[in-house]
This record gives sequence, C-alpha cells and structure tokens, in this order.
Amino acid sequence: MTDNLKMILQQLEAEKSVDRETLLEAIRSAIETAARKPMNKAADVSVEVDPKTLSFNVFEKRLVVEKVADTTAEISLEDALKLNPDVVVGNRLKIPAQPANFGRIAAQTARQVIIQKIKDAERERVFEEFKQREGDVVTGAVKRINKGNIIVSVGLVEAVVPVREQSPREKYKIGDRIRAILIEVDRSPRGPQVVLSRTSVDLVRALFEMEVPEIYDGTVIIKAIARDPGSRTKVAVASVDPNVDAVGACVGLKGSRVRAVVEELNGEKIDIIRWSEKPIELCVNALNPADILDIKLNDEMKRIHVVVPQDQLSLAIGKRGQNARLASQLLGWNIDIRGEGEPAVRPEVSEANPDKEILSEVVADESNAVPQNQPEEDAVQIPDDAE
Repeated sequence: MTDNLKMILQQLEAEKSVDRETLLEAIRSAIETAARKPMNKAADVSVEVDPKTLSFNVFEKRLVVEKVADTTAEISLEDALKLNPDVVVGNRLKIPAQPANFGRIAAQTARQVIIQKIKDAERERVFEEFKQREGDVVTGAVKRINKGNIIVSVGLVEAVVPVREQSPREKYKIGDRIRAILIEVDRSPRGPQVVLSRTSVDLVRALFEMEVPEIYDGTVIIKAIARDPGSRTKVAVASVDPNVDAVGACVGLKGSRVRAVVEELNGEKIDIIRWSEKPIELCVNALNPADILDIKLNDEMKRIHVVVPQDQLSLAIGKRGQNARLASQLLGWNIDIRGEGEPAVRPEVSEANPDKEILSEVVADESNAVPQNQPEEDAVQIPDDAE
C-alpha cells in the first residue's frame, strides 16, 4: 500500500500541480476517515503519516482517569502507565489502534476523500492565482452564451462576462476570441467564479498601457478616464517629462497606437485630452473642438459655466448630451453649456434668505442633443499644439 501511495503521490504532483504538503494532508485525512469508519463513532481517531516513507499509524486519543466510565473515550491510569510511564491523570494519551475490516470499503472511502481534497486544493490554487490577477487583461475564447452572459474559457477556468459588463455594440459567437479586464474573483462550491468586463474604464487604461510604452514605464500618466461603453471615451493624459508630448505619445505615428485601442474596442471613439490641474483649462481641452467664448467657475457648487457660439452648441453638448456628460465626468465638475446670446442666469429669491439671489443655470442636457443626422466630431481630438 505504501508503494501505491508513493506512485499516486508522484502522479498527482505532476498532473494536478498541487504541492506535496497538500497531497500528504489529503492522504492523512483520507486514511483517518477510512480508519474511523469501522471503529466506534465516539472514538477520537488520529492518523500520522511519515512524509518520506508514507507509512502511517492509527491512534485513538483517550483521557487518562482513575476509574474508567466510558471505555471508548477513557483509559485507566494503570493501563496508561504501561504505555507511557510519565503520564498523569487528566492527560490525553494516544493509543495505537488497528481498525477491524480496514480493507476494501475503507480503501474506497480513502480514495473518495483524496479525490475531494485534491479538487478542493485545485480550486484554492486557481482562486489564489486569479485573485492576484484582478485588474489584469485576460484573453480567452467564447465557450457558450447563457441567458445573455458570455462564458469564456480562460485556461482551465470558465469566466463569465455578465450582461451588465458587455459593451452594447459588441456581439460575440462561440469560438470568438475575447479580451477583457478581470474585475472580480469569488469563491463558490463549484470553484472560483471569475468575472470579466468589457465596459470598465480599467480596460481602456490597460489597453493603453499595452500599446503605449511611455504609459507602461510611467513617463506618461493617465490622469482620468470617462467612458460611455461602445460609443465614446475621453482619456486625460499628462507627461512627467517636459520633452515628451503626452497626447502625441498616446496617438502614435499617424494614429497607430490609439487606432489599435479603438480596434480592440470595436470602433469605440476615443478622445485623448491634455490634462491640466486648472479646471478651466481642462474643461476647454475636454470640450474640444468646440470654440469657447466665455467660461466661469462656481467653486461653491462645483459648476463650470461655458458659452459657445450658437452654431456650435450642439457640437459642444454632443449627441444626446454625451460630449458634455463625459467632459463633466472627466473633470468631476458639472458643466453648464449655453449658446452665445442665450440668458445664462436669472435672479430668483431664496426662501431661506430673501436678501440673497440664487443663480438658476441653463444646463445642457438631452433636450439640447445633436440631431440624429448631424455627424459627430473626429474620434481622436488632438490640440493644435500637439505634434
């Protein structure tokens, strides 16, 4: 039996990529379970396995007492002294045991326990491996589609792209290659549950890190990302080296770098914007290519009031308010856009303080959206001073 255990151990180490200590514990637990089966249920059984020879010994743990009341759990001091001369009343003594009928049924039980322990160890190993990869881009193949959820084969694991994490303009079929960001790994009775996303802003960040060496090495930093999955993304970048143009590095020669990201996102438009710590300057960059006639800050309300030429109002706001909405997310400020000549504010009286006027802003929203037949601006917006 020892020779068989050695052979099994070597085979499992090679096939399952499970460490030796885990396998030894699985064997010990399996023998213990098998040994307990033919013995009294109340008996406290333990098994010790030699890690080198794989020989094992079965013991019963019993409490040393003056007078035995329970023969399955206690041993008299007189008998205990024969086994260990240093024992005293109150000690727990391990007594060698040889279970009866420790044969075929016990071996089957041990086999089942070992298999289950190995499965548990494999699941834990896979969980730890993928847990460390949270936030990384993974590539897999679409295995099946279940109720709209995309099941992806990533190595030995089946990951899922839930409906909520899918870009609305993307359609996949079985066998398609898919690249996504790993956003979550959870334990479950059936193994690790790996959740992928195609809508996360971290996917855009990771793709730029892969395509732009300056971002990977830290020369260019992505300061903020605002995304409308499947439609448009705005990326604000800055350079820590004055000799490196952040926007130009991300765009690449003839737009090659940003084009690679756009293709991976199935044609999603990307605006690359020069970052600025000054909200006004950043707002101007974010609303490019619309001309800004006037811009004012309201620090208390975290609002920026912008005036643009009347004929560029729809361009600044964007289709269904998208351009203004993404610019607002990028800045972290509310942006109110109005056309030239439109009233920006009107005085109202505060109920709480009648002597103080309140400014009522004209806010750009979907009512100011671009008509469906009006073309959108270019996908990559590069300021005039970019190389």
